[in-house]
Amino acid sequence: MIEHLLNGFATALTFTNLLYCFFGVTMGTIIGVLPGIGPVAGTAMLIPFTFGMNPTTAIIMLAGIYYGAMYGGSTTSILVNLPGESSSVMTCLDGYQMGQHGRAGAALGISAIGSFIAGTLSVLGLMLRAPPLAALAIRFGPPEYFSLMALGMTLVISLVGDSLVKGLIAGAFGIFLGTIGMDPTTGIERFSYGIPTLLDGLSFVSVSVGLFALSEVFEMAEYSTKAPVYVDKISNLLPNREDWKRSIMPILRGSAIGFFASCMPGSGATVASMLAYATEKKISKHPEKFGTGIIEGVAAPESANNAATGGAMIPLLVLGVPGSATAAIMMGALLVHGMRPGPLLLEKHPDFFWAIIASMYIGNVMLLILNLPFVGVWARMLKIPHAILIPLILSISSVGVFTVNNNLIEVWIMLLFGVIGYFMKKFGFPPAPVILALILTPLMENALQQSLQMSHQDISIFFTRPISLALMCLAGVSLLSPLLRYLWTKVRSSS
Repeated sequence: MIEHLLNGFATALTFTNLLYCFFGVTMGTIIGVLPGIGPVAGTAMLIPFTFGMNPTTAIIMLAGIYYGAMYGGSTTSILVNLPGESSSVMTCLDGYQMGQHGRAGAALGISAIGSFIAGTLSVLGLMLRAPPLAALAIRFGPPEYFSLMALGMTLVISLVGDSLVKGLIAGAFGIFLGTIGMDPTTGIERFSYGIPTLLDGLSFVSVSVGLFALSEVFEMAEYSTKAPVYVDKISNLLPNREDWKRSIMPILRGSAIGFFASCMPGSGATVASMLAYATEKKISKHPEKFGTGIIEGVAAPESANNAATGGAMIPLLVLGVPGSATAAIMMGALLVHGMRPGPLLLEKHPDFFWAIIASMYIGNVMLLILNLPFVGVWARMLKIPHAILIPLILSISSVGVFTVNNNLIEVWIMLLFGVIGYFMKKFGFPPAPVILALILTPLMENALQQSLQMSHQDISIFFTRPISLALMCLAGVSLLSPLLRYLWTKVRSSS
């Protein structure tokens, strides 16, 4: 493992990879700071610009955007009570109150340092847990892959938002989109309507940029162009001894909660930060002070949402199952670059895997350097008006999507899904299940057909192989979890 990691550092420390790692974490911080964009839209928007890159360099940059956005989201939460992305919602509760009491510097400082510690610990956990899990998963055949994809598909339940029905409709829409193109076995055209571009299926990049980035732009166009108020003078960024004493255990607990929660597909950074905040409040001697501006209420959720990035890489890279919307975007990027995530990734491309691990160590150091001394610069970015931001995002998205195949139809597809994504948000339909289903459907269909060919069309093959049966049982539990939670709540309320 040490030898692999040293080789990974040798790759990650090349000038090109260092440059793109720095670019990724910087862009991630900007995306996290600017309210309304978030890591999902930001990552999707920049995927087209990785085409032509070495796959290792491309994923190093995109991973930097992913965990960089987790850092940046705390800035707006603390300064203007506006979370840059959903996992920073809990930081608003105490971070903004600390800012109101003149302690914005301490809140931003402990957020950056806690994020660095949590991010580094989560990468260490990823490094230790991924190889043994991959060794187990390497015994997977087509039936096991189908069962694993079925488990992944049930994660739509965890991404549905407020309405289960609307989430399932969005997932079904994604499954339909995933069937567009040619049948992988027979070569028969499906839903292509004579459009040559659709014969290979819908471009993941065009759909994801439209659903996430463009829909955000359309929503931003409705808001006031007035820039939010921000804190002009931020001082005392380094926590004092009392701050450290009160924060170190919440940071460590938040790191553990964030990592292990996000290892389970379906639990993302938002869930992790809420669990960490709730845990600190529960074990605190003064729970009534939470929400009034105490530093533990910043340290715990910020550590958890940054630790979640390393944990989320385990199901994504080792099992090929994206557990969140951002992980789904990352999986699409891996597939675009010819790197199929799953148990064979470590065996076939160990240099790629360990270079990503090493780059995450390096990226966390870069983020600490970027976030502590230059926090005033990030704060001033809040003054960028929508009149400048909207055309900038539109132009970057359009150029990026066009370069996928140098095809203008891809831009029209992006615009179409931008409109669809806008109305989905208006009517409460979550876009994440669409992307998850779009990515998993072709993989699931291919594994299904291979499995049925192996068993001569006998579906019992999925239930007679132990690993496949176990995964199917987990998928069943995941699918029924909302009903089980409802029944449990009803039983407890009646008792």
